[in-house]
Amino acid sequence: MDRPKRKRVVVVRPEDKDLAERLQAGLSSFDSQCRAIPGVKSSANRDVFVEQLIESLRRIKYISVIDSRKLSHSCLDPSSNAFDPIKAAVIRRREGRTDEAFWLVFLSVHFGKHRLDGWRLTQDIYGRLGEGVPWDWAETSAHPQRFRQWLADHQSRLKGDGITRRFGNHRKYQSLDAHKPVGTGAAFEGYIEWVGPHHIHQELFEKSLRRCGHDPKVAFDDLYRSMDVVVSFGRTARFDYLTMVGKLGLAPIEPGSTYMLGATGPLLGARLLFGGTTDAALSCSQLEAWLVELGSHLGVGMQILEDGLCNWQKSPERFRRFRG
Repeated sequence: MDRPKRKRVVVVRPEDKDLAERLQAGLSSFDSQCRAIPGVKSSANRDVFVEQLIESLRRIKYISVIDSRKLSHSCLDPSSNAFDPIKAAVIRRREGRTDEAFWLVFLSVHFGKHRLDGWRLTQDIYGRLGEGVPWDWAETSAHPQRFRQWLADHQSRLKGDGITRRFGNHRKYQSLDAHKPVGTGAAFEGYIEWVGPHHIHQELFEKSLRRCGHDPKVAFDDLYRSMDVVVSFGRTARFDYLTMVGKLGLAPIEPGSTYMLGATGPLLGARLLFGGTTDAALSCSQLEAWLVELGSHLGVGMQILEDGLCNWQKSPERFRRFRG
């Protein structure tokens, strides 16, 4: 006997109704006037895709929301359960300590936020496990070998003291090793090398902007490609780091594409959208061009599309909220 279909729960909030209707209309007109998008032919797929785009927009807006609030300085304290590297970056930027703000963004991306452990891994390494001054930018960039030795000396405690400290979902295959070529020690040294010999982030970003005629999208691409030197920072980490730098107002940059080359979830989502199946024979370059067209048509940025596609392809017919 056929099982009754479960009623799909619509999660669009009342305040997002107009946006949802605009996105629905935009998808329909794009399909009829610009390019076929068979992945959202069914109403269920289209509704869920719209919901995921709105959910992505909410996550991006959250950064501007926290930036508009008065933040407790406990967010800065790695000995506090309130420690949050993104909020801490906002506070440091407000204080004019921009190098520390950039560094906190890097740490937040390198370790990621685990859905159960939260920021614990970032917190304990940045805070030196409560022993001594934190591994802030000034200390770590000046003495990267000291950091690597500290990390090597504390491997057993970090992994075996009964406290769970796990990388976030996007970083779950990363290594905490101090000396391996692809470990955390190498990643930190690569990042320090990328910033440059003076260890001043603004010099790096301003040079890129000048080189790119102060075009936010061209500069984003220039910086993205220059991050080859940062060990373990592949496509997702670079995209997440640079988009967060832009959202926090640390540099006027924004992505001009979704950077499909090297992607997994977003690439599957794009193939499903334009090809009707996740294994459609569509190249990254072709999908990139079509997504730029779609983003322009819908009036949404590339980060929203990238994030929305990634989450939508995991459950295209029924909305699921993904975190971490």
